[in-house]
Amino acid sequence: MMHRVEVYYSFRSPYSYLATPRMRELTERYDLQLEVRVVLPIAVRTPEFFQKVNPLWPPYLMRDVHRLGEYLDIPFRWPRPDPVVMDRETMTYPAEQPYIWPISRLGVAAAERGRGCEFTCEAARVIWSGEVDDWHEGDHLAGAAERAGLDLDEMQAAIDADTDHFDARIADNQKSLEQAGHWGVPTFVFEGEPFFGQDRIDLLLWRLQAQGLEERS
Repeated sequence: MMHRVEVYYSFRSPYSYLATPRMRELTERYDLQLEVRVVLPIAVRTPEFFQKVNPLWPPYLMRDVHRLGEYLDIPFRWPRPDPVVMDRETMTYPAEQPYIWPISRLGVAAAERGRGCEFTCEAARVIWSGEVDDWHEGDHLAGAAERAGLDLDEMQAAIDADTDHFDARIADNQKSLEQAGHWGVPTFVFEGEPFFGQDRIDLLLWRLQAQGLEERS
């Protein structure tokens, strides 16, 4: 029996990126469907968040994600450019966000074509691995789409034809994340039960196996 898990994902979340190798592994090894539901980063959903957070948290975050990437043997570098435009001195975020909206819409388009997990894993590596600069330019995302079995031009044409549809899907995903009982990413939801964080994947797998998840034959 194929099990289904919703994955709430942000293309600006380093922990979401660090979860992608396990996401790919799970779908390749088990009878499991991961339905990626893209949400905007908390910096865009709640712009005042980083002004209110403990000032010790951002530097700890940077230390932790680099350390975790090294521990997991996953190439990691903060993206160039950052998917979310911000003023690092004031920790404020302008309303105009030229990077996160386009990549988020592409994530929705990929999910609608049944290749959400594949595209997310490929695009995340382009953005976060440090293999390229200017991940949003050239053919970097086109290559990610091709490796995921998709056509970037076709997806972009669909987005351009009805951008409101894709923005509404993102908004719906954000509401569904809250209804599932969380606000952060990555959050995995199985039968209404949320598992927050890349470090809860083993707990999710335990739950799935208790519900009969089997390895692919």
